[in-house]
Amino acid sequence: MRLVLTTTLACLVAVPALAADMSVTVAIPQLDVAEYHRPYVAIWIERPDHSVAAPVALWYDVKKRNGEGTEWLKDLRQFWRRVGREMTVPADGITGPTQAPGTHEINLDPAVSKLPAGDYTLVVEAAREVGGRELLSLPFSVPGTGAQSPAAEGKSELGRITLNLKP
Repeated sequence: MRLVLTTTLACLVAVPALAADMSVTVAIPQLDVAEYHRPYVAIWIERPDHSVAAPVALWYDVKKRNGEGTEWLKDLRQFWRRVGREMTVPADGITGPTQAPGTHEINLDPAVSKLPAGDYTLVVEAAREVGGRELLSLPFSVPGTGAQSPAAEGKSELGRITLNLKP
């Protein structure tokens, strides 16, 4: 009985280590503007034909009464066309509140581990009320031949986006 418990605990300890090997870091810049609103952000994985392989995250104003925050998801234009129209929000494990300026890390293991071998693109889109819209794309492969850390730098609504994949 003790041996089985030890083996089970060892398996549970190994799972977080794998999850930490697949993540995306999203920086939201601090903007010096008269009227600042936190951006809505959508993150998803696309196949080469631009079809959606997996939604990853959706940050929007979840606290608005009667779900009014979902009305503005249409401002995330690419997300709305490819994923949003058919998505029921809130979606467990994907949706959450808008994030303050700073760096935020998202675990990609649940989405990436289910993908078949091939080439993909991680897409990050942000839109802000009384602000702009920005879209960044990072190509990657599953399985990778080694560690992959593609990055892109936003110009307005997004800062540095870094994808971290380790085999």
